[in-house]
Amino acid sequence: MKKLKNKIIIVTGGSGLIGLPTLKHLSKEGATVINADIQPHPKKIKADFYKMDITKKSSIQKMVKKVIKTYGRIDGLVNNAYPRTKDWGNKFELVTDKSWKANVDMQMNSVFTICQLVSAQMQEQKSGSIVNIASIYGVVGNDFTVYDGTDLTSPAAYAAIKGGIINFTRYLASYFGGDQIRVNTVSPGGVFNHQPARFVKNYEHKVPLKRMAQPEDIAPSISFLLSDESSYITGHNLIVDGGWSAI
Repeated sequence: MKKLKNKIIIVTGGSGLIGLPTLKHLSKEGATVINADIQPHPKKIKADFYKMDITKKSSIQKMVKKVIKTYGRIDGLVNNAYPRTKDWGNKFELVTDKSWKANVDMQMNSVFTICQLVSAQMQEQKSGSIVNIASIYGVVGNDFTVYDGTDLTSPAAYAAIKGGIINFTRYLASYFGGDQIRVNTVSPGGVFNHQPARFVKNYEHKVPLKRMAQPEDIAPSISFLLSDESSYITGHNLIVDGGWSAI
């Protein structure tokens, strides 16, 4: 049985690493999926494409209005978009005030904006499910040894933003509970994206399942939280990390 049949679901950043398999999985489960992204929509993916810049409120407003006009409702929202500045990934000592503020605005403040706009429609419906994508590094401290022998690091703003999104999710879950709007978070562990072999080896040595996540590993958890199978779950942070945060 398709657990998302007839549900209208928006996925921001649906053309990206986690977004693409999420589009595929939600569509497979019967949802009508809207990919709201500034990047081109991948070919042969069953989803409507609305070009949207998550960093601009006017663009978000236009997208939300279009979805409501077309479908009359919004059953689900996945906040997956991941915009960032060109210097994203600089070591802590090199992060400028301008860069820090820009990334907080693009990544965290945009979640506030779209949640505010979409939740207004969900309040009218007295139903809806929002899933925010965070990270294990919004839950636990960083293990910088996995970056040994590479030029990689984990951006300082990433931990602050993802931690903020997790607790913002709890706030929204409490605030909108009476409207039967559920708000949850999915926090992935490290997702394979052709990182340097040394990093992959370091990471896989530590994680209990001994492998990095594939992008396809994250989508089922998102689908579950959007579905009626999780009808009594709200304010929860579902960690999908191969056991990383358990040790």
